Amino acid sequence: MKQSVFAALFAGLLITVMFSHACQPAGDEIQSVSTEPAAVSSGNEASPTLDELKNATYSGFDAQPGPITLTDGVWTGEPFDEGGVAKPEVRFVGDFKVTGDLNGDGYDEVIVLLAENSGGSGTYFYVAVIGNKGGQLENIATQFVGDRVQLRGGRVEDGKVLLDVLRAGPSDAGCCPGELATVGWELSPESELREVVNQPESSRFSLETLGDAEWVLAAWAFDEPAPAEPRVTLSFKDGSFVGKSGCNSYFASVEQGEMPGDISVGPAGATRMACPEPEMDVESRYLQQLGSVSRVGFVATQLALSYEKDGVLGVMLFDDSGSDAAKIP
Repeated sequence: MKQSVFAALFAGLLITVMFSHACQPAGDEIQSVSTEPAAVSSGNEASPTLDELKNATYSGFDAQPGPITLTDGVWTGEPFDEGGVAKPEVRFVGDFKVTGDLNGDGYDEVIVLLAENSGGSGTYFYVAVIGNKGGQLENIATQFVGDRVQLRGGRVEDGKVLLDVLRAGPSDAGCCPGELATVGWELSPESELREVVNQPESSRFSLETLGDAEWVLAAWAFDEPAPAEPRVTLSFKDGSFVGKSGCNSYFASVEQGEMPGDISVGPAGATRMACPEPEMDVESRYLQQLGSVSRVGFVATQLALSYEKDGVLGVMLFDDSGSDAAKIP
């Protein structure tokens, strides 16, 4: 049975029983991304909103070269087989967008991430450049990034699109990428994205990749946002996850597995302060899900912890507390 793009999109994150067909600068700093509309560098054109970008027209995909128009961030084609249910899909990934002037015309372009699934086990990621002239959105260029790539961060520097990614290295299975790299492109006079950077980092992905970042719980699962209050945080320090679990401070030992991204989390210890019931409910749920985590990775710059609890598979998503995205209500 062909896999939907939503499932395939996170194949590198969810534990392997869910996907039996499968086996975001230098250094390890996680880059922040703003999801707020940004003003253009000059001129009168406003940067398109996320809603406009999720309903725009794109082209340049390998399996769907012609233009396709998203509706609420999704495009679905005709079934592969007559009467079948499996269909090609293209999705807007997360709320990722960065802005910058790529062609030197004084206007900022917008760069977004899209994912295409054409019925196989892979999910193919693309960056798309959008221009806004006279209030009309135009897909200037689209470029393939990779299969099942996880985005750690993105930015525009000196007119170049740069992405910090986690991808499968030469010895990695597609399910379990371990190579940290920076890839980048510049916009040619022919309105094509020309590769200028494809540089693996010297270190491999590990828990140390998280550095000193503090992460704030944003979602219990892909389709279930977490409350803004109480604030739940996570950091990796001295072999443990530590932070605030809604009411109390907690710590839980964590060990890396044999495959990149595989981890096991020990029982959590916590302080014993009493809080109102809503806060205690958040804390109880969080610590239970944390204890069931078996994989760590990234989804559109968010930290993703995959877990299985009572036979239910899910992914908790965290924003970097130092990023603008984490501060948006």
